[in-house]
Amino acid sequence: MTERALHIGVDGRELLGQPTGVGRYLREILREWTGDAAWPHRLSIVVPAPPPDDLAAALGPRTSWIVAASPTSGTLWEQWHLPRALRRARTDVLLASAYTAPVFCPCPFVVVIYDVSYFAHPEWFGAREGLRRRWLTRAAARRASAVATISAFSAAEIERWIGVPAAQILLAPPGVPVPAAPRAPADAGTREPLVLFVGSLFTRRHIPDLISGFARAAAHVPGARLVLAGDNRTSPRIDPHTLAGAAGVGERVDWRAYVDDGERDRLYRSARVFAFLSDYEGFAMTPMEALAHGVAPVLLDTAVAREVYGDAARYVSAEPASIGPALTSLLTDEPARQAIVDAGRARLAQFSWTRSSAVLRAALERAGTRR
Repeated sequence: MTERALHIGVDGRELLGQPTGVGRYLREILREWTGDAAWPHRLSIVVPAPPPDDLAAALGPRTSWIVAASPTSGTLWEQWHLPRALRRARTDVLLASAYTAPVFCPCPFVVVIYDVSYFAHPEWFGAREGLRRRWLTRAAARRASAVATISAFSAAEIERWIGVPAAQILLAPPGVPVPAAPRAPADAGTREPLVLFVGSLFTRRHIPDLISGFARAAAHVPGARLVLAGDNRTSPRIDPHTLAGAAGVGERVDWRAYVDDGERDRLYRSARVFAFLSDYEGFAMTPMEALAHGVAPVLLDTAVAREVYGDAARYVSAEPASIGPALTSLLTDEPARQAIVDAGRARLAQFSWTRSSAVLRAALERAGTRR
């Protein structure tokens, strides 16, 4: 570790609004840093609008906020407002926490790239959007002092698609999620026949197949419900309510575009099964949240899912005929469900926010002291 106290800038835009996976990841890393009594560095979080009071209070007085005001938090803010704020603040190093960084960054930086789906599957993105993401991510990765990512799968993909040498890629996976309220002992009898999905609705996450698979399970499980919690980013756009109605389960499927931490916690505590059927992820944080709450995940059988979750999940193909029986089994067979939850405890023990925050800290210290 460096003996020199650094002024670390942080791209904090993903902390604002309705944070998704990137925002929650950054929040936990910052909590680890600011909660460390021996933390020696100065932190300045740059944001396009004032942070909410609860967020500022959670990170405490050891963090300063720089509001580089802008009506947008997109590329213009990142490439114009963010570097100007960093230059005025005279930061020594930047944590570029959301895939990309200013092309003319005034200080060294470490970039976190969670996945490279827009390289591996350009068909999932509009032409202009995909080109923008690929150009900015490649530029950031090649100029960064280090690239951090969240799984060995993503590290290999970054090396393959962007050409970053493996030696320059650091692993800093998410840690175990902390429930919003103290967790009571697991009691299967208090859980509903609820199947839960949490995350943005992307085309690659097979929402229509999940709904069709749930319809098959619902025919065998009285009172079964499916709750989808996440904003709709599908393209071409789907309507979950229309799909549920067409499958004959319109009254048993609930889609909520956003849930806050408290409501998400309540849903996890009520659910018996978590379903996340994604073709491509860097890690998939929400199935880990599910395991931390004693909910058994059903996942699409992919390399990254096997890497992260091992035997702590039921694996299926993206077909209703495979999805339906898996959901039915875990909704009705308590020993089978509990076996996955028990295996999950061993998997959760392998992940730590403390370790990952230390990896990022060390990378920033190396970058900042080489300036």
